[in-house]
Amino acid sequence: MLTQERYKSILDILQERNAATVTELARLIGTSESTVRRDLIALDKDGKLRKVYGGATAINRTEGALEYEVSVRETLMSAEKELIAEYAAGLINNDDFIYIDAGTTTARLIDHIGNTKATFVTNGVIHAQKLMSKGLNAYMIGGKIKPVNASVVGADGIKNLMKFNFTKSFIGTNGIDITAGFTTPDSEEAMMKEKAIEKSFAVFVPADHSKFRKVYPVTFAELKKCCIITDKLPFGGFSDKTIIREVTK
Repeated sequence: MLTQERYKSILDILQERNAATVTELARLIGTSESTVRRDLIALDKDGKLRKVYGGATAINRTEGALEYEVSVRETLMSAEKELIAEYAAGLINNDDFIYIDAGTTTARLIDHIGNTKATFVTNGVIHAQKLMSKGLNAYMIGGKIKPVNASVVGADGIKNLMKFNFTKSFIGTNGIDITAGFTTPDSEEAMMKEKAIEKSFAVFVPADHSKFRKVYPVTFAELKKCCIITDKLPFGGFSDKTIIREVTK
């Protein structure tokens, strides 16, 4: 195996597992431990990983404040989002008072809601339209509209949220990290999410596996405050921090 191929294999393993020993890496790649040690030193110098005693850990990917339009995000991890959304919709009972946060996965959740007497509140413009078209009992939070994802944010939105008490909420996220928790690029959006979580008895974050180990500028909740619904849980101790449901076909 060429040097660059080994480098890529090492980084791929760490991205999946978050940490690995020299012995594990040598076995998985099919090379000697001495070669792995040299590779780790080189990758550490390049800032690609963090070398520790006996192995290495991944460097969490830090994202900027850039946020893609809804039309772009809808095409990403489409099959995974569909699977997660279907499972999440199955958690809704007739007597629930539900908050549905703006987001592409939470929007798909609405597609899977059947006949129910549950009541819904949302800050998503697209979500409100979907709820209305299905004839569900729904309320739209009023306030400042954020164009990039058609969501209501800001002081008025938070004020309107404060009067509600939800049995369950479904919150969208951009990143999930052991240390940083649940993160998003926008501070106003983060405040809406934080308030909704505060006003909810049970909180679910439907998020595909690509959201893990990504950190955006603003944290809106610690991992322990929300249950995660995902298609594939990466290694790295996430299940030690909160309840996680892996949904498979």
